[in-house]
Amino acid sequence: MDTMKYIIKTLGTLVNIPSPSGYTKEVMEFVKDQAEGFGFQCESSKKGGLVISVNGIKDETLGLSAHVDTLGAMVRSISREGMLRFTMVGGYTMQSIEGCYCKIHTRDGKVYTGTILSKSPSVHSYDDARTLERNERNMEIRIDEVIKSKDDVIKLGINSGDYVSFDADFEFTDKGFIKSRHLDDKASVAVLLGLLKDISEGGLKPKRNMKLLISNYEEVGFGASWIPEDITEFIAVDMGAIGDDLNGSEYTVSICAKDSSGPYDYDLTTSLINLAKENRIDYVVDVFPHYGSDVSAAIRGGFNIKGALIGQGIHASHGMERTHINSLKNTLKLLKAYIL
Repeated sequence: MDTMKYIIKTLGTLVNIPSPSGYTKEVMEFVKDQAEGFGFQCESSKKGGLVISVNGIKDETLGLSAHVDTLGAMVRSISREGMLRFTMVGGYTMQSIEGCYCKIHTRDGKVYTGTILSKSPSVHSYDDARTLERNERNMEIRIDEVIKSKDDVIKLGINSGDYVSFDADFEFTDKGFIKSRHLDDKASVAVLLGLLKDISEGGLKPKRNMKLLISNYEEVGFGASWIPEDITEFIAVDMGAIGDDLNGSEYTVSICAKDSSGPYDYDLTTSLINLAKENRIDYVVDVFPHYGSDVSAAIRGGFNIKGALIGQGIHASHGMERTHINSLKNTLKLLKAYIL
């Protein structure tokens, strides 16, 4: 299968596997199966991350990371009427999930569907339907079961601490756009798997050994707070933010010079910029003031590394996201140029 077709197909599978931060066993198994299918060795970290090893020419280790954990929620309490009140997992606006279909995952393995609504969900019934502030206290989940009371919910096996995942609504259009929740950062995971496919099937040999860290707590800030000790350079492959005062687009690969955690390594970032120029890769350099990455977490964790950040441009991040196949292509091209 053509690599880009594989990446799009894999991305469609990834976004539809529920995986809010900390609830990632199923999606990790999928990624592990794909990597092992290409002939690469995998091992799990104690907190559930995945490390994929690739042999290179030099006895030095480059680290690449992407995260499979997504935004989501957790049941906080159950109302007297049987509605679920929830607490956020990750950072997003309530407006971005209002009306979203979701799934509730119980601790004993049951799954129920539902819808996220405000407490005043209809203009026909509530004076403040338009003006009610959208915050945790004013939002709830309507479960798709016959429920009349809190006891009815408890009998289903739903309780505080159960995870809630948001349905992805994935679509790949004939114009090359990918529309879905959770492109942050499953698009990057799909690109890294595409990279492994090319290395395996093309008989490519990276200049250095590589370890790919697939992290599972990035959205809550500590995805790569641990990385393998032999990594000396670490590149996070994550989304490129798009918005006012930013340079990125849905068609380019973004190279981030600085985010909320501070500047990325000057020499490593410059090397990526020069490679993009030399290989005629469509790229931008950007600064993300409201952003942190797995590299940020690793540096805060005390690791002695050079760090950089790249990724495909994602419009409406942490909402109904969209990117384009060209952005994925440019991200893959830059990664291949760097490792080879």
